[in-house]
Amino acid sequence: MAVLLCNDINPEHLQSMLARYRLVVKNVSPNESIPGSFWQAPEAGLIGNVLYVREDTPVHSALHEACHYICMDHRRRAILDTDAGGDYEEENGVCYLQILLSQQIVEMGRKRMFSDMDEWGYSFRLGSSQAWFDQDAEDTVEWLQQYGLIDENNQPAWKLR
Repeated sequence: MAVLLCNDINPEHLQSMLARYRLVVKNVSPNESIPGSFWQAPEAGLIGNVLYVREDTPVHSALHEACHYICMDHRRRAILDTDAGGDYEEENGVCYLQILLSQQIVEMGRKRMFSDMDEWGYSFRLGSSQAWFDQDAEDTVEWLQQYGLIDENNQPAWKLR
């Protein structure tokens, strides 16, 4: 199964959700390079508080880069240009939060996010994103809660780190 692309969703869902984090989504014309894309097109790009996507950008990529912005500290966010950086704990936090945020996009949802992450090649100790999320992410939940990014019910707190 092909991964869900930004062209396959209502862009308003992504834009309005990410606006809660002060992120702006900018669409890039087809076949143009994507500014701030660390992995190159069609992967999403990130410069400052602007998330760049094309119609062929995978939704999981857009959410992953957005979650880097949300999970990084203020110092890194202030100079963000292409390489989000971050350590192991932050990368896990990004993956976990993108799964939570996928619920806010009608066409995506958690089950599709798991499938798309696995299809794209995210790797987890237990062999799949869902197994990691369900059975091996306790330390990640603690990390996200420590920084106020999710609440005690493991729901997005709609705050930046």
